[in-house]
Amino acid sequence: MELGWLLWGAAVLLLLLYVLMQFSPAVNFALRIGFYSLLCILASALTAPVCLLVNGGRTVKNMRIIKTVVKTFKYFFGLRFEVKGLENFKVEGPAVIVSNHQSILDMMGLMEILPDDCVQVGKKELMYAGTVGLIIYLGGVIFINRKSTSSAKIVMAEVAKSMATDNVKVWVYPEGTRNCTGDLLPFKKGAFHLAVQAQVPVIPVVYSSFTSFYNPKENLFTSGKIKVEVLPPIETKGLTSDDVSDLTDRCFHIMRETLFRLSGSSSEAKKSS
Repeated sequence: MELGWLLWGAAVLLLLLYVLMQFSPAVNFALRIGFYSLLCILASALTAPVCLLVNGGRTVKNMRIIKTVVKTFKYFFGLRFEVKGLENFKVEGPAVIVSNHQSILDMMGLMEILPDDCVQVGKKELMYAGTVGLIIYLGGVIFINRKSTSSAKIVMAEVAKSMATDNVKVWVYPEGTRNCTGDLLPFKKGAFHLAVQAQVPVIPVVYSSFTSFYNPKENLFTSGKIKVEVLPPIETKGLTSDDVSDLTDRCFHIMRETLFRLSGSSSEAKKSS
């Protein structure tokens, strides 16, 4: 009898939550973000032991396992990815991959197209994010202290050396922080210094704006389609530190125009807004 009452109570609660989600954008947003966070925590806790058993510890090879798990997340939230240009990842040797950074949902977009032997650069604070911090540590993510310029430069110098010795690609978000405005923030130059120092190509990756289905300011979080385009590599052979600013600007303008095209907006509209 008690079990029956519990089941009825759970059913009524779920029905109430469903009704609230339909009529309250704030409740819908909070519940979906809460579920996404819980999913990340649980998936990380279950995946970490698998990574340890299969690969024995911290290694970029764990990203294959992590990617397989995270790629299932999109089905829970009704997200679809339309991807073009994956052939541009097929460069000989290391490369620096740069992409726009919009929200906590970026992890799904990252894992949807992440090439093999590719490590990400992330803020040091992520290390302390519980099971999520553990799984990204096991995946070989390179942590930098964004508050210390000298520390970040030392880390990036070591990354440049290991790119050649380990033959890995490095994924960087040059905006430096999340930006869900439908436009790009000015790029920081760290990723481009890295590419020039290692004399490896830069591969721009652009995700269409999330604002049509995800906008925290408007409590918007629904299903939607994300267009992704991997652009042709930009060579850096022969470039020096004097060319970093031009390289940064070139990537910024290419990616910004691609962002507007994929999102169905225009640079003129952004300038006037």
